[in-house]
Amino acid sequence: MKFAYSTNAYRQFSISETCRRIAEIGFQGLELLADVPHAWPVSLLPEQKAHIQGSLQKNGLAISNVNAFMMNAVADTRQAFWYPSWIESYAPYRALRREHTLRCLDLAAELGAKNIQTEPGGPLEDGMSWKEGAALFYEEFMPCVERAEKNGVGLLIEPEPMLLIETFEQYLEFMQRIDSPFVGLNFDIGHAFCVGDDPVKWIPQLADHTRHYHIEDISAERVHHHLVPGDGAIDFAPILRAIQDTGYDGWVTVELYPYLDDPDAAGARALAFLKEALTQEN
Repeated sequence: MKFAYSTNAYRQFSISETCRRIAEIGFQGLELLADVPHAWPVSLLPEQKAHIQGSLQKNGLAISNVNAFMMNAVADTRQAFWYPSWIESYAPYRALRREHTLRCLDLAAELGAKNIQTEPGGPLEDGMSWKEGAALFYEEFMPCVERAEKNGVGLLIEPEPMLLIETFEQYLEFMQRIDSPFVGLNFDIGHAFCVGDDPVKWIPQLADHTRHYHIEDISAERVHHHLVPGDGAIDFAPILRAIQDTGYDGWVTVELYPYLDDPDAAGARALAFLKEALTQEN
């Protein structure tokens, strides 16, 4: 198990400064935000891609995952991260999400990242049924599945509270439509806790689907607000043991995007806590 830190906590810093800071904290890797200010694909020049690779190499970091979820560069006023979504009633908005994902798959292939993750459909609009939303998601998603297969890059769905796919049962229902070894799950520990899905129960059940983990803490009220591990109500020791017991040896990425004011301190506390949790006995 390897710990990484998502650069979405460093949206006030350049990618070179972000790499330096994450390495100094002690992380082995980072999740690259495919958004402003780090790697917005639509305007990323070859020189900038080379700069990202150079910053990673200089600081001894690997890419754990490419975060294709956030699209702050679009500046959609409805919600900072969810829009444009896969299931907008307005087709040009859906196209923005689809084309962004295609570009992220290409970026991941160029940078040598194994996976990207994306939102699980998006918010259901008024009057839209789950079945209708899932049909729209599938229609827009499949061209990206083809690109993922062509590029050899994993395309990971991340269930999230208040979006089309919130629970792991909904994820499995949607996945019945898709037959591709390049589509899988970004298992977000905090999101599971929010919707009442016990991570310890679901980790072994979804081991064949899971290609990457996000980890953060959540309050006892199960409100979707990311906290530094150890500051909320999640018991992490059995969760980390469950991950280890599946034989997973990939990345577990700390995602603390609300901590823009001091991402270094948040990341350092998270890493120290998680390393300590790994040592705890049953």
